[in-house]
Amino acid sequence: MTTRWRWLGSVAALAALGSAGLAAQQPSSLDVQVDGLGTISAPLQVVLFLTLLTFIPAALVIMTSFTRIAIVFHFLRQALGTQEMPSNQMLVGLTLFLTVFIMAPVGQRVHELAVAPALAGRLSVTDALDRGAPPLREFMLKQTREADLALFVELGRLPRPERVGDLPMRVVIPAFAISELKTGFQMGFFLFVPFLLIDLIVSTTLLSMGMLQLPPAMISLPFKILLFVMIDGWNLLVASLVRSFL
Repeated sequence: MTTRWRWLGSVAALAALGSAGLAAQQPSSLDVQVDGLGTISAPLQVVLFLTLLTFIPAALVIMTSFTRIAIVFHFLRQALGTQEMPSNQMLVGLTLFLTVFIMAPVGQRVHELAVAPALAGRLSVTDALDRGAPPLREFMLKQTREADLALFVELGRLPRPERVGDLPMRVVIPAFAISELKTGFQMGFFLFVPFLLIDLIVSTTLLSMGMLQLPPAMISLPFKILLFVMIDGWNLLVASLVRSFL
């Protein structure tokens, strides 16, 4: 497994450790005794585990660079006016691969600190989760605005921490999410402006020539594509996105 893909396995392994830990606690029985809930049968354990697995896609979207990249790509397609080209599958696929590329160092640290020791039996599930959280928290805090962190500290009625690193994940995750949304919209706005200028120029030219029956979007589309190709737009855009996380 290469470094770029190892972080995906690390996240899945951390989720699987929860189920493995339940089985390890009851080697002679398929039922698990939970305080205050009674005995949980094996089929119910499977249902609970599969329910927890449904949160993994949400975590990959919200707690990584996926959100910002997806927003910028959406604005790009809208600015170009190419309708469904590139298709959703192509944009989501490129977004996933860029997310893997950006998050690979974080995944490597999580694997070394938490997943590998837990799989080797040197750490419990709880200890593995505690040791695997700091690298991801550090990445999110680096991209999160202080105003967003202060907002959720205030909403949660939490005491102001001495250090940013002492903030709980229930504060860091939503603050990181709305910071990514704002950053993605900011980048999308600056990406939209040059293509909007082309639309204005073409529309004004057609209006001055009296060609009112010709759709301006149809005429401006080739010019916008030509501009994007001439400046090597994909190279510049991807480079800007990746560098924005460094």
